[in-house]
Amino acid sequence: MAERVLIVTNDGKDADYAITNRVKEYLTQAGKICLQCPKDENNAIVSEQIPPDLDYAIVIGGDGSFIEVARALRGRDVPILGVNMGTLGYLTEVELTNIEGALERVVKGRYTVEKRMMLEGSFDGERMDLALNDIVVARKGAVRVVHFRLFVNGELLNSYEADGVIISTPTGSTAYNLAAGGPIVEPTASMIVITPICPHALNTSSIVLSAEDEIVIQIGEGKHGIPDEAYVAFDGVDEVELTSGDMVEIRKAEAQTRIIKLNQDSFLETLRRKMKGN
Repeated sequence: MAERVLIVTNDGKDADYAITNRVKEYLTQAGKICLQCPKDENNAIVSEQIPPDLDYAIVIGGDGSFIEVARALRGRDVPILGVNMGTLGYLTEVELTNIEGALERVVKGRYTVEKRMMLEGSFDGERMDLALNDIVVARKGAVRVVHFRLFVNGELLNSYEADGVIISTPTGSTAYNLAAGGPIVEPTASMIVITPICPHALNTSSIVLSAEDEIVIQIGEGKHGIPDEAYVAFDGVDEVELTSGDMVEIRKAEAQTRIIKLNQDSFLETLRRKMKGN
């Protein structure tokens, strides 16, 4: 039976579908069945309409597009290959200059699959969402700090007066976490990184926890009896409003993202190249 490949295109980066058509033409000639990813009128992926029995997915865009697909395919164990039409491209490793060569390796099965940890966040007692990069709890609206209380395994670890808190996976350590001064973590590691955003204290550093730890972030009381307003976001999207007293529970998700890896470059080599080191 012919392999079934989900093709996902970032319309803003491949507006004329020139790259998409190159990919589809190559795969079709190789005997693969190409299935275009279903999207709504806002160009958002409709997860419920993604075809079943996929062998792998190819994302044509940047890391943001890759993350959207990873979240849409949650729990389906579908390996994902990223074609980089963005800038840094930590997740989308195939460059435009080598598309056919990369596709040849995929068609011939000359690749490995790397598993990446995801985070699960729950709130409102029953709502839940997943993130590949990070879950961010941050202030909403007015330019003022919010009081956050951080619990780990039921025990109060710290309180922050800050703009927010980033809970990051190793994959997400090179994203918002890095911009906020957090550490870079090898992406296949199994751990959780907590980094405050613009904390109002000089001795507030990132904290690295075991992947098995369970985290709760509570929005503290606002000043002068006025509730603080905040939000929780999953990989920068799906924002949900929070207020004083609300809590977000965060833990390692059972679902993993499976990434198709073609080259043998180490993480350090990739990091040095992406960050334009020597």
